[in-house]
Amino acid sequence: MLDIGYSLSPRFPDPPQTDYRQVDTASLRHDLFCGDVYLADTKADREVSTAWGWVPVLDFAWALCDIVERLDRDPRGSRSATPQFAELDFTESADRMIFERRFGWVDVAADWMRSDEPPLTFNHGELRREARDFLQDVIADLTDMHEGLADNPVIWDLQARFPRI
Repeated sequence: MLDIGYSLSPRFPDPPQTDYRQVDTASLRHDLFCGDVYLADTKADREVSTAWGWVPVLDFAWALCDIVERLDRDPRGSRSATPQFAELDFTESADRMIFERRFGWVDVAADWMRSDEPPLTFNHGELRREARDFLQDVIADLTDMHEGLADNPVIWDLQARFPRI
């Protein structure tokens, strides 16, 4: 079973003078809402997580949804034996998460995992559903915490692009 989560960092607070109604895409993706994220296989009791405190949480959720869709471009879908690859680069470091889909399964690994540690493996459909739920939950939490964010057109577009399934 897959669990995706986050925590916001008190070390990198968002500027109090920010007008969240007007914040542009670049700022939403890279400058605000920093913290840590994780993907966990609760059945195997294993996870891939960050512990840096500066990961832009909204950007991670957004990028994860993009990656899941990119992994589904093969018209054969879950019948395809051809591996589909995607990477999630972390802007402030050289670290990345690597996603590989074969058939209906996605392996998730990270540069900072031990080389002898196997990747986490999730069903692609479950990963899609959980990634979208995670994004919608992050948006709901952030709009509760930051006045005006719910009125930002970038957020509206993001919510419409990746609705819950």
